[in-house]
Amino acid sequence: MGLINWASITFSILLSVTTAGHALFNKRTPSSALGWVAVCLVFPLLGPVFYFFFGVNRVQTRARKLEDQHQAFQLDLREYSHAVGLAAINPSDLGLANAHLQIARISEKVTGLPLVGGNRIDPLHNGEIAYPAMLEAIASARKRLFLTTYILDTTATGRQFIDALADAVNRGVDVRVIIDGIGELHSLTRAGAKLIKKGVRVARFLPPRLIPPAIHINLRNHRKLLIADGQLAFTGGMNIGDRHLADNIENPSRVIDIHFRLTGPIVMQLERTFIEDWAFCTGEQIIPLPCLPVKQGSAVCRAILDGPNEDINKLATILIGAISSARERILILTPYFLPSTEMESVLKIAALRGVDVRIVLPGKNNLPFIQWAANRMLPYLLARGVKIYFHPPPFVHSKLLVIDDVYAQIGSANMDPRSLRLNFELVVEIFDTHLVQALADHISEKIINASEANTDAFVNRSFPAKIRDALAWLFSPYL
Repeated sequence: MGLINWASITFSILLSVTTAGHALFNKRTPSSALGWVAVCLVFPLLGPVFYFFFGVNRVQTRARKLEDQHQAFQLDLREYSHAVGLAAINPSDLGLANAHLQIARISEKVTGLPLVGGNRIDPLHNGEIAYPAMLEAIASARKRLFLTTYILDTTATGRQFIDALADAVNRGVDVRVIIDGIGELHSLTRAGAKLIKKGVRVARFLPPRLIPPAIHINLRNHRKLLIADGQLAFTGGMNIGDRHLADNIENPSRVIDIHFRLTGPIVMQLERTFIEDWAFCTGEQIIPLPCLPVKQGSAVCRAILDGPNEDINKLATILIGAISSARERILILTPYFLPSTEMESVLKIAALRGVDVRIVLPGKNNLPFIQWAANRMLPYLLARGVKIYFHPPPFVHSKLLVIDDVYAQIGSANMDPRSLRLNFELVVEIFDTHLVQALADHISEKIINASEANTDAFVNRSFPAKIRDALAWLFSPYL
């Protein structure tokens, strides 16, 4: 019995020291590392078990393992890189102030992609404008169509897209669709099954399965892309479904959103994104047919891809760099706002520097627990001069960032941990005075109809509300 006791004690000590060492070398902040080291050492057996389930970051590890499994072959995209290089722009040639030039340089270092010029970007407000334009692009395609979406509802709007894609297949167009495996579950009837039945090639991004078990809640493809013949693309934050028909006031779940039509060389960077995602899902390479799109406008753009498989948080790094470079104003329109400590700090510092920082959020969020968590930290931003506005219903799902009327970001990413750490996202950064000013005006219109937040409203919340908000905030990294 004495030997068993000594063996148990030795095992417990080794386990505690090993898990404490793992936390010491893998946690990214001193406070997190110290907390887990203390838990592992003070609570033998129980502490290591708790750390195993709640302290180990499996998201990034799983993402990299999955990517390695699907990249047993090498994608040959050299022709794409060469073609895009023909449209590349040297940031120094943009005539930007030094502060704004730094944004372009940071993005180039982080993404490894060049800025490309000669693009035209058209904002498309709500499904009433965006969907007809997208359906027209599908109907006009002659060679190939690529669609990536998080949600493709099988409501009337979704059925229009399913039928249009099927018609394209019947015309001989190479049609491929990527639907997120969890996002697809938003509809009782699966869009993927309907598309496959009509002859459309469909790949589900990490669908949940029981045998062998695989439920990757945190590894979602949140990108939205439609690319026609390598010449025309659509991206933004809009899914495909009736809820985006904002003019239907009888629909209680309607949302306001903005999508974008893009032409010019940027389309090649977006098409390359789809090709890489298709390979990730299927293990199959689409044969590149690079044909540099004709230059259509004055916008200088770059695609920013982000996901938990990356070595660094690309989008978060670029966002922090852009906010730090602002000199006059920062406008943010986002449905979900739970910034990291670093991003919260640069927003406060920008306001203290005299930059006009304005953030527009939904007055009534469709995910109330995110609004509760935000309530916990918004007073700290207000106290440093950041202006917060709450837009009344219907729910605004748009995601926009504007810096000094010079620089903007559009795309699928929200300013919350799920988008910046747990999802695969796509953002396009833009240098174009005319378009950026139009986006700034769009956000300003939302501010006119919104109510400005004040610190007293948060301070005077009831005690139960403060507890609720604090508990939601505690779990904000997983919301």
